[in-house]
Amino acid sequence: MLDVTVIEDPEAAAVSLDPTRARLLAELAEAPASAAMLAGRVGLPRQKVNYHLKTLERHGLVELAGERRKGNVNERLMRATAASYVISPAALSAVQPDPDRFRDQLSARWLLALGARLVRDVGMLISGAAKARKRLATYALDGEVRFASAADRAAFVQELTAGVSALIRKYDASGAEAGRDHRIVVAVHPTVKDRPTPELEQ
Repeated sequence: MLDVTVIEDPEAAAVSLDPTRARLLAELAEAPASAAMLAGRVGLPRQKVNYHLKTLERHGLVELAGERRKGNVNERLMRATAASYVISPAALSAVQPDPDRFRDQLSARWLLALGARLVRDVGMLISGAAKARKRLATYALDGEVRFASAADRAAFVQELTAGVSALIRKYDASGAEAGRDHRIVVAVHPTVKDRPTPELEQ
């Protein structure tokens, strides 16, 4: 099972957003289970759970983990293909954000568009690397800082911009034929406090 995977197909995205199927995915991310086992947990008839499982399986969101004999019946044990899922903006290709349309380093909406492009691009790279059976070279830095004042935050952003820009100028080899382009995204935003997880619908 993957830790996280990106859903790029619009139909798979729609399937995953159904509250009942989302709950089944959450259950199957914890441990493999059969339709009968899940029926008792989510309060639905086994036949209905089985229908939802087949739909999830058809879109690659769950897979067969094994089979077991129970009485006269072979039960299929299913598991989620990932512990968590991210829906790519590519699933809404006609209206996906385009950060090149409007550039404003101080705009929260531009930051959101950059984040959406990051999800889309990395999802596509992961899919391509998996098909080619190659490793994907990526790097991420995540941290938190508390600024004493808005002036300190502005000074930090100024130094960060100057430092990263200097590194880009130092290492950029735009004329290197054997080189490979890389995108750099650096973000600064207020920390979001954890919210309580909403109750899952049955």
